[in-house]
Amino acid sequence: MTPFKTETADESKLYRSISEVSEMVGVKPHVLRYWETQFSMLRPRKNRAGNRMYRPEEIQLLIQIRDLLYQRRFTIAGARRRLLDQRKDVPQVELGLGDAAQKLALEEVKSELRRLLERLRERERHARG
Repeated sequence: MTPFKTETADESKLYRSISEVSEMVGVKPHVLRYWETQFSMLRPRKNRAGNRMYRPEEIQLLIQIRDLLYQRRFTIAGARRRLLDQRKDVPQVELGLGDAAQKLALEEVKSELRRLLERLRERERHARG
């Protein structure tokens, strides 16, 4: 599983399946389902067959959760608190689809850069010790 999948021709999809999101976020589907139970603000819709369908804002939230848990080493409770605090500070604004897609792409780039920085720091630590 690759850490990030860059979007190509289908960037404007309103909903994505759990397998697509799993590849984009870089975690397995069971992790996404577990995070749903731990983060109340994460509630993907389900289609008629009962399959989870994620919107761009939910994917962005998942990337943020992954960053808090894996890169910044927050506990689940700490990440939940941080996200709830951030939501209180940010006024609710309706984004157009184009804005949401751009914001998602930027979040992916930021998150990937953080991941790469962490890997470089780890290599530096191993080289010293």
